[in-house]
Amino acid sequence: MKTILKSALTLLLMCPLGLLAQSTIQGTVTDAKTGMPLPGVNVVIEGTQNGSITDFDGHYSLSVQGSDPVTVVFSYLGYSTQKLETTVGSTLDVALQQKTASLDEVVLIGYGETTKQDATGAVDKISEESFNSGAITSPAGLIAGKSAGVLVTGSGAPGGGAAIRIRGGSSLSANNDPLIVVDGMPLDQRGVQGVRSQLNAINPDEVESFVILKDAAATAIYGSRASNGVILITTKKGSRSKDFTVSYDLKTSVSTVTDFVDILDADQLREIIETTPGTDPSLLGNANTDWQDEIYRTGFGNIHNLTATQGFENFYYRVNFNHTSQEGILKTDKYTRNALNLSFTQNLLDNDLELSVIGKGIINENDYADNGAIGAAVNFDPTQPVFDPSSPFGGYFEFRDGENQFQQATRNPVALLYQYKGEATSKRAIANFKADYKFRAVKGLRFNLNLGVDYAELEGSNFRPINSAIVLQDIPDQEFYSGINRNTLMDFYFNYKKPITSINTEVDLTAGHSYQEFYISSDSRFTKNNEWETRPTSINRNALESYFARASFDISNKYLISASYRRDGSSRFSEDNRWSSFPAVSVGWKIGNENFLKNSKVVSDLKLRAGYGVTGNQEIGRNYGYIGLYTPSIGGASVQFGDQFISTLRPEEFDENLKWEELKTYNVGLDFGFFKDRLTGSVNAYHRTTEDLLAEVPVPAGSNLSDRLVTNVGQTTSRGLEIGLSGDLVRNDNFNWNMSYNITFQELEITKLALGNNPNFFIPQGGISGGVGNMVQIWKEGYDPSTFFVFRQVYDESGNPVEGAYVDVNGDNTITEADRQPYKKASPDYFMGFTNSISYKNFNFDFTFRGSFGGYNYNNTKSNMGYLESATVHPQAYYTNLHTDALESNFVNSQFFSDYYIRSSDFIKLDNISVGYLIPYEKSSLRASFTVTNVLTITDYEGLDPEVFGGIDNNIYPRPRTYVLGLHYIF
Repeated sequence: MKTILKSALTLLLMCPLGLLAQSTIQGTVTDAKTGMPLPGVNVVIEGTQNGSITDFDGHYSLSVQGSDPVTVVFSYLGYSTQKLETTVGSTLDVALQQKTASLDEVVLIGYGETTKQDATGAVDKISEESFNSGAITSPAGLIAGKSAGVLVTGSGAPGGGAAIRIRGGSSLSANNDPLIVVDGMPLDQRGVQGVRSQLNAINPDEVESFVILKDAAATAIYGSRASNGVILITTKKGSRSKDFTVSYDLKTSVSTVTDFVDILDADQLREIIETTPGTDPSLLGNANTDWQDEIYRTGFGNIHNLTATQGFENFYYRVNFNHTSQEGILKTDKYTRNALNLSFTQNLLDNDLELSVIGKGIINENDYADNGAIGAAVNFDPTQPVFDPSSPFGGYFEFRDGENQFQQATRNPVALLYQYKGEATSKRAIANFKADYKFRAVKGLRFNLNLGVDYAELEGSNFRPINSAIVLQDIPDQEFYSGINRNTLMDFYFNYKKPITSINTEVDLTAGHSYQEFYISSDSRFTKNNEWETRPTSINRNALESYFARASFDISNKYLISASYRRDGSSRFSEDNRWSSFPAVSVGWKIGNENFLKNSKVVSDLKLRAGYGVTGNQEIGRNYGYIGLYTPSIGGASVQFGDQFISTLRPEEFDENLKWEELKTYNVGLDFGFFKDRLTGSVNAYHRTTEDLLAEVPVPAGSNLSDRLVTNVGQTTSRGLEIGLSGDLVRNDNFNWNMSYNITFQELEITKLALGNNPNFFIPQGGISGGVGNMVQIWKEGYDPSTFFVFRQVYDESGNPVEGAYVDVNGDNTITEADRQPYKKASPDYFMGFTNSISYKNFNFDFTFRGSFGGYNYNNTKSNMGYLESATVHPQAYYTNLHTDALESNFVNSQFFSDYYIRSSDFIKLDNISVGYLIPYEKSSLRASFTVTNVLTITDYEGLDPEVFGGIDNNIYPRPRTYVLGLHYIF
């Protein structure tokens, strides 16, 4: 009956059309990148008022009189307008391209949203069309090089995460990671046990956008956790289209090693040993083994995504299943993820009430390799074979005396990999329930409730056979561990948004409350010498309660004023220091809306911003550093009374006056657009001061229960300039070329550190391999926290380093510790990103460069292996390998503190190149792509990779070059 009525109605509507001798133009409008239908697109015959909008399925139909060709205009918020000429009675399907910038684009902020033109803080949005391409397993990899002020340093390990620094970080000993909020759920900044990266729980293919809040005016509403910036991640939701749509995405990858550490081959080492007095060439073997080649491999990977979405009258959903499998280039290393991502949205009460559930269920499985094999492969004697049939250590060659291994010797790198089985499985669920209600009685008022949980369970084990040489070094042969992470959230807020016409002002008010609790427990047991030992259960728990408010005013669509306030209470601090306030205020002037620019054909947007705010940092490691705690002993630390062994309790150090860091930030910014936003950009300048700095410092013996203490001890000052540009070099119906560029200048200085007034006080940092307790970096007033602390090397007339000869800085004719000086730093002076996106009809081509300049690395691989005695002098009868630098420096003895090993880490990297082609069908589409990542590195640095987080280059996991074939099918 329903079908009959529809048919009758259709005929009834068609009769008048025929009587008036009209014809129709019809078709479907879709997103050019995803192929999804676009509802609500304006479709108009150019030069007339004759128009329509697309329905939920992206369909439209226009009635046109006459038979002459007409031009149809398609326009949609956030998309480039298209004009196409067609004949009456034809079918015209259109794929709209998303704009790279739009003033009306919605941008998330803390507990709410605004538009790009109304934002007064330093806020940057990175949408899906701008993401990096490739077989990316962690969301951080999507945004490397995409935003000014944001430095992302990735890992080469499979499933490895990345270190993210927004404006360089602000702390010393406290956590410098940004607060990450996923669909309104703030993640625990300490991470989750047993995973390579806690962001691996978020499927990168399900991420819709990142919003990066950089200055305190934007972040202060997150209060005590916002000193290092905030990243808001929004995942994809269902489509309102009534068509049931299924898509399948496949990325298959091949990863290869790009380079090896420069060490001697077997023949070179033999020549060194045979020509060095006092050595014994008989200790060398007869093999010619490339140990680095033995431990690395070509890694294969696959990423599968199966997604279904559909919309109904008042309900729509999205379901995604993801399977990721990625082998590491280090043998035996593998990462696997199976994840189910769900999103359900229900509208009730005539759309006044929106209920949504967002859920993510993730199983992360890791087969860990022994990363010690990387360093062992660089050090191990290349004249020795991999296998030894007479070896009691599973047939692997080891340095030994009969049945007894040499305790001090480097272990066989291949044996370290294959005689180790490390497994960990993490089961994690992240879920949000949100309710958003619009009050009919008070127009413009709504209530938002957000309930969230992030729960993870870990089970893992480590196993080594009893005949493994490393087990005989008093390392446990079996270990089982487990843990729980639980993060629960309840927050709500009221928002009132209404224009007050009498004063020509748009008012936006928000006030709310948040409570979040974090719980971590861990257990482990292990065997050593065939005896089981159990560590006491560790429980780590803390809570954060907050009240927040924000008021924003847009006056005459020209003048912006915004202020926020947050009051945080943390269980990590004593009652006297538990609560603190975090205010912020910012203003903006939309100069482009002034009469003298309103009709400008050159300036399409111009806005000046300024802001000030206070944020905090409470990530101090131990939860209760303000009270005395006691740690129970484990086996081997008991006291014997008669025939019984009594466990002991060890008191921990504490500071009863401990409180949070406080960061004060000033920011000035300018946003601009020219030539109808063909060229857009922003400039931000900031000045930040961190007070009551949390740092681990040495304290006088007897003044506390340890010689080191985490306390509020100092102050840092940082400043920077960030510039971001984006331009549409070409923009038309068939060919588009967008180019974006960002550059960041920054500097950070410790301005106070000592507990007293000693200006020469410093704290050594930056542990290195070689010797015992050697450190080559320094925290000292007046210097960057990553500054190196070394002797100034003396060179001969030929430019060669003179062994043991250093500059006598203080002029006392003796080289002592007083002559070690702060010299260079690891953090760059400036870094940049450069992206090009080119499309021609259904073809696209993208590539991204990144660069870093002004930073330095300490090459610890050279300093630890670049002198003769590192290979020839050992407490037992064996030899190790040398770095080829030993042939250049001719050092005989170690020179760990020479600035000879500090080298510029400047680089330019071609991060990725991607080409793709979209093949449209009637009701489906297929997109094929090919991507290469880590394509090229231009640098003078002589190490394996100039991009070293922290500046100490010592046997890092190499970043592979990866080739990725992608297929995306929508049907």
